[in-house]
Amino acid sequence: MILSLLILIPIVGAIVIAFVPRDQDNMIKWLAVGITALALLVSLPLYFNFQDGVSGYQFEEIRPWIPALNIGYHVGIDGLSLFLVLLTTFLTLISVISSWTAITDGLKEYMIFMLLLEAAVIGVFVSLDLFLYYLFWEASLIPMALLIGKWGGARRIYAAVKFIIYTMAGSTLMLVAALVLYVNAGTSDLPTLVSTLNLSQNLQIILFFAFALAFSVKVPLFPLHTWLPTAHTEAPTAGSIMLAGVLLKMGTYSYLRFAIPLFPDAVAYWSPMLVTLAIIGILYGALVALVQDDVKKLVAYSSVAHMGFIVLGTFSGGQQGMSGAVMQMVNHGLSTGMLFFLVGVLYEQRHTRLFSEYGGIWVKVPIFGTYFLLAVFSSVGLPGLNGFVGEFVILLGTFSVNPIAAALGTFGIVLAAWYLLTATRKVMMGPFNEANRNLKDMNMREAGIAFALILFCFIIGLFPNLLFDKINPATAQLAETISATTLIAGQ
Repeated sequence: MILSLLILIPIVGAIVIAFVPRDQDNMIKWLAVGITALALLVSLPLYFNFQDGVSGYQFEEIRPWIPALNIGYHVGIDGLSLFLVLLTTFLTLISVISSWTAITDGLKEYMIFMLLLEAAVIGVFVSLDLFLYYLFWEASLIPMALLIGKWGGARRIYAAVKFIIYTMAGSTLMLVAALVLYVNAGTSDLPTLVSTLNLSQNLQIILFFAFALAFSVKVPLFPLHTWLPTAHTEAPTAGSIMLAGVLLKMGTYSYLRFAIPLFPDAVAYWSPMLVTLAIIGILYGALVALVQDDVKKLVAYSSVAHMGFIVLGTFSGGQQGMSGAVMQMVNHGLSTGMLFFLVGVLYEQRHTRLFSEYGGIWVKVPIFGTYFLLAVFSSVGLPGLNGFVGEFVILLGTFSVNPIAAALGTFGIVLAAWYLLTATRKVMMGPFNEANRNLKDMNMREAGIAFALILFCFIIGLFPNLLFDKINPATAQLAETISATTLIAGQ
């Protein structure tokens, strides 16, 4: 019941806010905070009651949905989805609090869309029925597009439309592939499909492509990434936190949940291309980030590189690489979410994101500067912080089966350190730009958000087994279906 409750809480909360008078801004804000905080509290028992060493689904709920078509309501979690659900409830609360003063127009609708987005994303991560999953997948598109299109920057409509077109194009093929599976098996239940499907290799190759295309658009994997920098640049701060923090993970998670177990014979066929595109994405994202003059665009292109790293671990590192990929999904959500939040803090005061408008501001905002540097260290992968653990395990798993891919991935980390530390120098250090003389340091609300984010970065970095003990059984089960040697690009 707890998983259904996590979906229902934000939906019911959105309905409650819909009946609040539009001019009651404070009531709307506090209701949104209370609802998202309640969802976070309800999600915590998932971690504490999760049984380590168990590879199957836990907290399962199975109910009839459309009995005449043998389509059911089936939800559950395992080590692949547990931390993504927790990440979603945590980052939604962070996003709502970060919007406290940033959103003044249409606050009521804004909070409603944030809550509906949370419900849809949680639905994606817990669904174990193909059509239920597809329903939530498509449902997540609407509130995100509206958040960008209504509360974004000058080119917000263009960014929202581009986001919709890209996502819908991929989703259409996925729906066709899901229908093919349903017709072949007579059911849309994922565990049943995985255990009973007996498709030819050629059909698996075709269906894997249809699913993987939708997932690759969402990641986004090079060259399907062009919607992301635009969406991030135009989205409000909270929209960028949710987009980078959890929506992109829908793609990488779905590779592991659906594409690999449903089409094991197709993985060896497609993995060389996916690994190649992941490496290109890592290097391309890093090199383009190096030449950006906009802080938010730099962080957006860093996401292209970091998500490429997750795809690399998924398709070239066997069980170890997959575990690293799941870990890195969480890490990227925390570190990049924090970077987008901090960029938003600056933008709210200065209304510019250009490097040339900053410089030497650490003397004015030392608390902000400290958190910014810690967020950069987390994103770069400094030992002791969360980013190091995920990247190291991905590289370790990849190197044992594909040294060239691991070497190129390592070079991508060097480039990431280059562009992120360069960004820190341009914004925080050097001669002081007098245009920033009225800058104020972080208030208690902003510092509290940053502290909560960096705290989890340190906890994961210092105690990674808090996650790996729950992740590893699920990835080990996947590895039994697909051996590590099968996933080596070019072999």
